[in-house]
Amino acid sequence: MSAVSKILIGIIAFEHLYILWVEMFAWTTVGKKMFKSLPEHLFESTKGLAANQGLYNGFLAAGLIWSILIGDALWASQISTFFLGCVVTAGVYGGLTASKSILIKQASPALIVLVITLILK
Repeated sequence: MSAVSKILIGIIAFEHLYILWVEMFAWTTVGKKMFKSLPEHLFESTKGLAANQGLYNGFLAAGLIWSILIGDALWASQISTFFLGCVVTAGVYGGLTASKSILIKQASPALIVLVITLILK
């Protein structure tokens, strides 16, 4: 896998680590600033739900980081393709069901990195 792909995948992984942090540890503080469409009174009662979502974002980040660390180029490409595809799928679903901004903030960057990674393969 190319260095460019690894850097871009790392950026996507970092984004998901940040989302993990917000949803698991800063839901009632930073989360309120990020998710302005939710009424403020819901943040405390949805901490567990948000933490669960954060955990899933952590799994996505872990898979992307794993793909960067794999020495075999073909295997690394296959793992990165799978996890980037998962991010795109989650972003599209979130964009359709929760907020259209998720399409821009999550799905689009991952799709761009997926295409670049496949081209540079």
